[in-house]
Amino acid sequence: MAVLALLIPPLMLGVLLMLGRYEDLLLPGVGEQVPDGVPAPQDGAPAAAHTGLTDPGGFPGSS
Repeated sequence: MAVLALLIPPLMLGVLLMLGRYEDLLLPGVGEQVPDGVPAPQDGAPAAAHTGLTDPGGFPGSS
């Protein structure tokens, strides 16, 4: 029984990771939407990462 209790959490983690990969294959690009008012990056151009503080609305420097 103790072996079973030790094996179940890693197996469940593996199942969860596989489901995430499967979802990415079924629904490509769904989580890559940009909020309104923020210009989308051009094709082939890398998006700039913002590392500063944001206001409660989620946009940098809009206070």
